[in-house]
Amino acid sequence: QVRLMESGGGLVQAGGSLRLSCAASGSDFSINAMGWYRQAPGKQRDLVARITSGGTTNYADSVKGRFTISRENTKNTAYLQLNSLKPEDTAVYYCNADVYTRIYGGYRAYWGQGTQVTVSS
Repeated sequence: QVRLMESGGGLVQAGGSLRLSCAASGSDFSINAMGWYRQAPGKQRDLVARITSGGTTNYADSVKGRFTISRENTKNTAYLQLNSLKPEDTAVYYCNADVYTRIYGGYRAYWGQGTQVTVSS
């Protein structure tokens, strides 16, 4: 079984910064792409940023130039640096990973439990 554990959320004023971390743990697994999604109250869960194992990234238009996704493959960890935060960035942020497990014999999507980011105006 693979677990994704997020950390780093919190309350910040508009214009401030936060850094989210997502660490994968388990046995006999490897990770392809990792990503961050967010879900605000009453809205659907949307992609924020994604990074492949080779380091290729893509971002939602609303966060380009403000957020940066990165990863440390040796630590099975992804990060999301959030700068110039706006009240509309308030949401629960979820980590996602495409994980290959030997026991499953293929790739499956795993999700973390989510971390709250609240930006006050």
